Amino acid sequence: MGSHNKQKVYALVDCNSFFCSCERLFRPEIRNKPVGVLSNNDGCFVSRTPELKALGVKMGDPYFKVRRLCESHNVHVFSSNFSLYTNISDRVMNVLARFAPSLEIYSVDEAFLDLTGMDEDLVAYGHRIRETVLQWTGIPVSIGIAPSKTLAKIANHIGKKSEKANGVVCLLDERLQDVALKRVSIEDVWGIGRKNSVKLRTLGIKTAYDFKAFKNIKVIQRTLTKLGRMTQDELRGITCYELEECRPKKKEILCSRTFSGSVVDLKSLRESVANYVTNASEKMRAQRSLCATIEVYCHSDPHKLNEVPYYGKDKVKLLGPTSDTRKIIKYAWSALDDLFKMGVCFKKAGVKLGDFSDDEVIQQSLFEELDDPRSAKLMKIVDEINRREGSGMIRSMACGVDNDSWKMRREKLSRRYVTGWAQLPKCS
Repeated sequence: MGSHNKQKVYALVDCNSFFCSCERLFRPEIRNKPVGVLSNNDGCFVSRTPELKALGVKMGDPYFKVRRLCESHNVHVFSSNFSLYTNISDRVMNVLARFAPSLEIYSVDEAFLDLTGMDEDLVAYGHRIRETVLQWTGIPVSIGIAPSKTLAKIANHIGKKSEKANGVVCLLDERLQDVALKRVSIEDVWGIGRKNSVKLRTLGIKTAYDFKAFKNIKVIQRTLTKLGRMTQDELRGITCYELEECRPKKKEILCSRTFSGSVVDLKSLRESVANYVTNASEKMRAQRSLCATIEVYCHSDPHKLNEVPYYGKDKVKLLGPTSDTRKIIKYAWSALDDLFKMGVCFKKAGVKLGDFSDDEVIQQSLFEELDDPRSAKLMKIVDEINRREGSGMIRSMACGVDNDSWKMRREKLSRRYVTGWAQLPKCS
């Protein structure tokens, strides 16, 4: 493999069965055993190891439907432990940052690296990245290398499945690209999705290669808009999507949960909303924003046949933006009090913060006092402590002292191996 100075080169690094790999990290006895991780409230499978896939358990399968199968095959099933996964993800990303001048963290378990201009064997370099991540963090990864992000996704997809590739596939050669694209269904192309694949199949496009070779670009633009055309160009090796090192700020931040049981009293409902406000406010401050609208909603279980369904939603428009959790809880509660109805069994509640402004550019309000510097400083200290000691270490008393009445079902939750002093692994 020679120099690639004139060509963009991206590597997509994707952690294999990431949530399951995190659970295996501190449980070596379950390596090479079937492992699965469930969604919120222990609902559906969101991560599976190859051993579990081999048993026929699909992504999104409800756990209650395959419980007997799992029990008969001694499958190790876990509730989602996001504090563990985000901590391990940070470690993986820190290792990856050593291997490229530019990195885009695409999701909790995926990152794009810019390898443009590297004058060395890129397959060997990919294996070195893979071995280092595994040695330093314990997480196995697969790597796809290509001249565009879309091709890198396809290379990675092949790298996960091919034993011969051993986790690294390089598609810089156009001949290899064509061979690979002929094996990929149009539904599996990044950015196409199920609806668009149906439209493309009516044009006779069944594989990624068919899409690349389709010559009538006006039809593609009319069918899939400009984004579809860009995806087609990416399959041809033309870079359309650059690396996004700085993620754009979110325009809205939503935090909601489904309760494991039913909540019937205002106190518990208030506590749940106060916790959601706390989480959403922390994320908002992380992107250095202040909100001017607070939306609160709550509803009963729509699937219960013997109950009249109830859905309540209200939005508070502030006269001046704020990032102070205490102030946002106060406004959210005022909306929630109007929504609460005695006799309703609430199953879910949520908060959405929006109408953001930058914390460095604040428009003064004639009608409401803005956050004072002491408030901003207090919130910053709280965020730093929670980031260091674990989420929820310091929070408002409005959040309550326990969450027994409104907590999620997490009966199979693993220990906080890396974020809780009391739950650190013990050596004997």
